[in-house]
Amino acid sequence: MGQKKLIKFAAIKEYENVLEYPQDMPGKWNAFFKELAKGTKPIVLEELPNSPSAQNATTHPLVLELACGRGEYAVGLGRMFPNQHFVGLDLKGNRIWKGASIANRDGLKNVAFIRTQIDQVTQYFAKEEVSEIWITFPDPQLRLSKAKKRLTHPKYLRLYQQFLKKDDASNTTGLVHLKTDSPNLYLFTKTVIELFGLTLITATDDLYSTAFMQSDKWDDRCSIKTYYEGLNIASSNRIHYIQFKLDKELPLELDEKLKEMIAEFEVTETHDSLARNGKQAME
Repeated sequence: MGQKKLIKFAAIKEYENVLEYPQDMPGKWNAFFKELAKGTKPIVLEELPNSPSAQNATTHPLVLELACGRGEYAVGLGRMFPNQHFVGLDLKGNRIWKGASIANRDGLKNVAFIRTQIDQVTQYFAKEEVSEIWITFPDPQLRLSKAKKRLTHPKYLRLYQQFLKKDDASNTTGLVHLKTDSPNLYLFTKTVIELFGLTLITATDDLYSTAFMQSDKWDDRCSIKTYYEGLNIASSNRIHYIQFKLDKELPLELDEKLKEMIAEFEVTETHDSLARNGKQAME
């Protein structure tokens, strides 16, 4: 491991806004952010009050960014909505260091990060503790053999259902947002939504087109750009965006039908996979 990475890993171990594989966190997030705002050092997780009801535990909406990378969305949303709490989750601590450092520098006490694997996400949140989920430029896992690793595969959506709030008429809870430069992941996600009868709120294959940005479907939160989106490695501004409700049961028996449907997609090394190869080289 390079010296710079070692320095970053050492730094986040001292950051109160970064939790590495935390234990016994479900139901404690509101209490955690209270201590973070007070500047408590260290925050002893074992001593935080644990509400038996996530409804009582989250007096501020809690928004989760999955595969957060450098945490641009968690930080950006934290600036936009000071009365909400934001948690970015990623495995790579050297990436999390960037967002956590910015949050510390700018005094954003409503932003925190978890270093862990995404498939362990249910260990960190209580039932209905999370209001919304953002998935920003995840690995599209282009090979069909890796389809179950896509973060909008029903395998993962079932995990999210264990802690995501139920949807409401205001369309402010129970939502999942996906931003991606991958046409394949975009099409795959639309297929999942249709097959399982989930409620589609918004879908566009050109997020930054003038027509969409001037429409009533535009969400100002989409204006936040990640580091790699800003670099525009792919030399394309065609960003895909989907917003949907995770509001239906996801029968396991439909997974096989999904497998058959996506087998018909032509998966090629499109611009998004080439961009990710460039991204990995830069890291």
